[in-house]
Amino acid sequence: MEYQTSNSNPFIDPTHAVWGWEIPLYLFLGGLVAGMMVISGYFHVSGRWRQADCVCRQLALPSLVLLSLGMLALFLDLEHKAYFWRLYLTFQPTSPMSWGSWILLLVYPALLANLALHLPAGLVQRQPEWQARREALLARPSFVRGMGVANMGLGILLGIYTGILLSSLGARPLWNSAILGPLFLVSGLSTAAALVHMLAKNTWEREALAKVDTGLLGVELLFIALFFIGLFSAGQAHSEAAALLLGGPYTAPFWVFVVGVGIVVPLFIQPLAFSHRIQHTAVAPILVLAGGLALRFVLVYAGQHSGYSPI
Repeated sequence: MEYQTSNSNPFIDPTHAVWGWEIPLYLFLGGLVAGMMVISGYFHVSGRWRQADCVCRQLALPSLVLLSLGMLALFLDLEHKAYFWRLYLTFQPTSPMSWGSWILLLVYPALLANLALHLPAGLVQRQPEWQARREALLARPSFVRGMGVANMGLGILLGIYTGILLSSLGARPLWNSAILGPLFLVSGLSTAAALVHMLAKNTWEREALAKVDTGLLGVELLFIALFFIGLFSAGQAHSEAAALLLGGPYTAPFWVFVVGVGIVVPLFIQPLAFSHRIQHTAVAPILVLAGGLALRFVLVYAGQHSGYSPI
C-alpha cells in the first residue's frame, strides 16, 4: 500500500497501490475484533458478565492479539514504514485513514480496560496485588458499564471504518459504494458471533449467538443485494466493475466461497442446530469465518481490477 502525505493529510493512493494479502487480512481481523468488542460490551452493559462462565471474560486477550496481528499486516504493507507515526501528528476530518488511525488508538485502551477486569487466572495468582485491583474495579458498576459502552461504540466505529476505508477510494468503482461500511460491519459482527459461540461454554450463550449470527447472515445477504443494485444504478464504470463478480474472473470465488459457503450453508445449518434438530458442531461457525475472510479477499482483489475508461 503506497502511503503519501499531502498537506498533512495521509491517504492511500489506489491508482499506484498493488495490494497483496496484508490489506484483506487486516480488514478481516479488524472487523472480527470490532464484532468481539460489541458482543463483549453488550454482555457487560447487560450484566451478563457476572456469570462465572460468561464468554465475555475470555474475549479481551484474544481481541488484543488478533487486532495486533491485523496492525502488523497493515504495517507490513506500508511502503514508507518509518513514517507511519505522522498519522498521529494531525487529525483530518475528511481523511478515512486519519479517522481509522485515531479510532485504533482509542480501541487499545478500551480492550486493555476489559482485560484489567478479566485477567487470566494464572497471571492473577502470580501477582496477588492485581487481584485486589481487579476486585476494586469490579466493585464499581459505573466503570464496568462505561467500559462496556466504550467497547460497543468503538467496535461499531472500527467495523464501519474497515468498509469506509475502501469505499472512500473513488478511483476504484467496485469500492465506490456507501454500502461497504454497513456490509463490513455486519460481516464483522457475524464472524465474531461465529467465533464467540465456538468459544462459549454456556449453552444459552451458544444458542443465542447462533441465532444472532443467523439474523446477521440474512442482513448480510440483503446488503450484498443492495451493493449490486447500487453499482448497476451508478453508471457504466460501476456496472463493468460489478461484472467482475457476475460473469467475470471473480464470479466463482464470490458466489461459491462468500455467498454459498460463508452465508447460505450456515443459514441452513444453524437454525437446525439451535432448534435441536441436528447436533451442534463447529462446522457452521468455521464456514462463516471462512466466508468473511473470502469477502475481504475477493472485494480487495477484484476492486484493483476495476477502473474508469480513459476519455
